[in-house]
Amino acid sequence: MTGPAFKDHFSGVAEAYAEARPDYSDALFDWIAGVAPTRSLAWEAGCGSGQATRGLAARFARVHAADPSADQVAHARAPANVAFVVEPAERTALADASADVACVAQALHWFDRAAYFAECARVLRPGGVLVAWGYQDIEVDDGLRDAVAAFAAEIRPYWPPERADVDAAYAGYAWPFPAIDAPQDTLSADWPLARLLAYFSSYSATRRCREATGRDPVTAHAAAIARAWGDPETLRRVQWPLFVHARRKP
Repeated sequence: MTGPAFKDHFSGVAEAYAEARPDYSDALFDWIAGVAPTRSLAWEAGCGSGQATRGLAARFARVHAADPSADQVAHARAPANVAFVVEPAERTALADASADVACVAQALHWFDRAAYFAECARVLRPGGVLVAWGYQDIEVDDGLRDAVAAFAAEIRPYWPPERADVDAAYAGYAWPFPAIDAPQDTLSADWPLARLLAYFSSYSATRRCREATGRDPVTAHAAAIARAWGDPETLRRVQWPLFVHARRKP
């Protein structure tokens, strides 16, 4: 396979990523299972630490969950019907026409998409479905907005350029196969302060900022966010706009 080298933005924050990232809704995975031709095998490329893998495992007999980062896979957790492997999205060990779905959660912007889409054409069975989704910037309540915005402004220069694809909800991608209607929703969670700060620490931009400046932006803004939060054990609602693209192989 030719194409750009693997850009590993997350191995350095693999443990934080595993513990702090939000979970996806049961409704999303129910919908994926409902559009699959069978529920025999789900292929998840760019699985990271398994945030989406667990939802797929509850609905498919087997899940082949792959990530090019060995550190991410080492922190992955899922039931016994999941096989975690270290391999690129663009080249999987799965057989031709073997998978019911090819799923990508918050990772397609890192792939060599032409190569990955070609691999989807090979691996998906006829009628199989490619489902790719992501979530955009976190939304907080009015009382927290200014403090969180100050943190976001400090790390903004340190996001890799692929981040713009997420902001654009993958608009303009050269998708394979005919589109099918997909749900558009909002992720939501009720978190204490510590979980929010852990989530901010899991950003690749946070790590890049810290390495470039010697200053931890989460630590630098934690006091202001804490003042706006109040009791750190109070649960506050946080949300992320979710976008989903789905394509069915003829």
